[in-house]
This record gives sequence, structure tokens and C-alpha cells, in this order.
Amino acid sequence: MTAARAWSPATPGLAPWACDPLASRGRRHAEPRAATRTEFQRDRDRIVRSTAFRRLEYKTQVFVNHEGDMFRTRLTHSIEVAQIARSIGRSLGLAEDLVEAIALAHDLGHTPFGHAGQDALDECMREHGGFEHNLQSLRVVDELEQQYAGFDGLNLCFETREGILKHCTAANARALGELGERFLARRQPSLEAQVANLADEIAYDNHDVDDGLRSGLLQLGQLDSIELFAGHRRAVERLHPGIAGRRLVHETIRRMIDELVVDLVGESRRRIEAAAVASADEVRAAAPLAGFSEPVRSRAAQLKRFLHAALYRHPRIDRVMASARRVVRQLYSAYAADPALLPDEHRVRVDVHGMRAVADYIAGMTDRFALREHARLTGEAAPDLAPADDGGASG
Repeated sequence: MTAARAWSPATPGLAPWACDPLASRGRRHAEPRAATRTEFQRDRDRIVRSTAFRRLEYKTQVFVNHEGDMFRTRLTHSIEVAQIARSIGRSLGLAEDLVEAIALAHDLGHTPFGHAGQDALDECMREHGGFEHNLQSLRVVDELEQQYAGFDGLNLCFETREGILKHCTAANARALGELGERFLARRQPSLEAQVANLADEIAYDNHDVDDGLRSGLLQLGQLDSIELFAGHRRAVERLHPGIAGRRLVHETIRRMIDELVVDLVGESRRRIEAAAVASADEVRAAAPLAGFSEPVRSRAAQLKRFLHAALYRHPRIDRVMASARRVVRQLYSAYAADPALLPDEHRVRVDVHGMRAVADYIAGMTDRFALREHARLTGEAAPDLAPADDGGASG
């Protein structure tokens, strides 16, 4: 038989400002190239097969996992981000597989119970370097996944790891070597990373409107003054007289997403042309090149302010998240006081990594496992974490 030829990726189709998988800065541990996949495809596949990715199915986005099957979880959110990001990336001539890999990995380090869990764990870890889910996502892919014989973590490409790490303090940046240099030099990440970050914003703003309405915590009338929503709602009602309910909401939100994506592509193209960047490294040295036009950015910002005031700080959400923070704090206190309560493989890590190993274990929990473990350790009944109306998830 004739030996199979290594497949060559279609890098000539990439724009000059894209990250070329054939020119990757490489992996932390050298590996031979795959015969049938680009380096960025390989990263995406490793992320999808990771334990941390599967756990996202049972981690909170806004509504705690057990509240209803219709609400977004961290997993469905990540898939929506990847879909939006890949569409934008294709329009800009970027490396779509890299955009997708970054989008799928961006929440791997998130705690149970969303931002409430993160805030509680950060408070617990204050004397041990704090906790930030973005940096934790990097820890997951660099160290915590335990699947491969030759290394810890997933051994992803530099470009994927760069995109995962959106924020970083100077102290953490200095400890990260090459990956942290851009934060110290105030340089940008790749365009693929910039696009994935903005796709995240598009996805969560719009699906939080959808989930908020579905839950009954938001009402359509509250959105009448929100320009981005109200303008598209009126357009849908003109095109489809008599439309109501879920169809009206869906048609409105999909038009909102379309406006944001189209504007982002157009404005980003304008900035790229104005900056005349001819390589991925020139992108990193330039001002941010992916972004919205000012009118659309202003409308999106108005929507964000509304969601913070009307949904994320809704009294019933506040009650649930206060309970969630208490669960995380009590889990941490129990393990910190007696590491023998941890499973053996995590207890051993405490001897080497101290309280960081405790934070790693808690951050990896799903919502429902955290509740079960809290009940086991404290003897208390699981707290009520259901803010939605009884019929809210039936739409």
C-alpha cells in the first residue's frame, strides 16, 4: 500500500492578519503534527473531549442548572459563542478553528453557580492569590486535565492559550512567561481572540434577554425603552402582524444578533484596513481591531445596563446567589479545615499546591455536585436555588 500523504491545511485562504496554523508558536511540550488536522483543529478537538468541557452542561449561566431544562448552561452558552465567533471569523478571513477553540474553552475554569460562585471563591482565596475564572480556564488546559501520558493538561497551542487568557494582573503575567508578556507590554491578542471575546458578549447579552423573559423575571414591556430590542421588535411586528409569545421574542433576538454581528464585521474590516496590518504580529502591536461602531456599541451598552439592573440584580436572583455564595464558602471552609475530606487525588495536591488545590477542586464542581457535597459535609438540606416562576420554563 502507498503511505498516506499528510493533509495540508488550506492556509492560502487565510487573510494576512490571521493566525496561520502552520506558523503556530507551538505547544508547551513538543508533539509531531497530526496527519489529518491542523494544529488549531487539534486544539478544538481536545477541548471538546475534555472533562471540564463536559461539566459545563451542569454549570450555571444565569439560572442554576436544576431550575429548568430550557435555560442556558455554560455548555450551551459556549456552543452559541463558538457559532457566532466562527461566523465572524469566516467573514474576516481568520482561522476559524482557532476562533472556535478559544470560544469553546473560554469558560472551562468557571465555578459552579456562575459569577456568584467565582466571587465567593475569590473571597475565600484572598490570602492565597485570589481566584479568577479566566486564569482558571488556563490552569485547566495547562495543568488540571489529566488525560495524556506525556504531559499534564491539554498541551494546546500558544495561540489558543493566548485567546483563553483575556485578563491578567501584572504579577500573574510575570509568572506566565511568554504568554503573559502582552499584558506587561500592553499589546493585543490575535484577532481570533478579539473576535471570540466579542462573540461572548453578543451571546450572553442576547440569550440572557431570552432566558430572563422565559423565566418571568423580565417582561416584554420593560424592554420598550431598550433601543436595540424595541427597534427590532417593532420591525418584526410590522412584518408579521399578530405575532406574539415565543415567536416574537425569537424573531426579535435573532435580528438583534444579526445587527451586532454585521456591524462588528463591518467596523472590524474598517479598522483593519485603516491600520494596514499585514500579519498576526502586527495585529498584536496595533490598537484593538475588532469592535463595534459607536452607535451600535452605545445601544449594546444600554442593553447591558438594563440586564444588570433588571435581571442580574433582581431580588430573586440576589436571593439565589446569596445562597450559592454561602454554599461555596462553606465548602471551602470545610476542605481548608480538614483536607482529608477531599478525594485522595485532590488531597495529595494540597500538600504541593496548598489552598490552590482546594480552589481547583471546588471550581471543577457542577452546580448539582456542589449542592450534594455541601449537604454531605454540613448535614443541611440543600438550599432553595429556584428563582423562576413555577411555569416559567414551559415556553
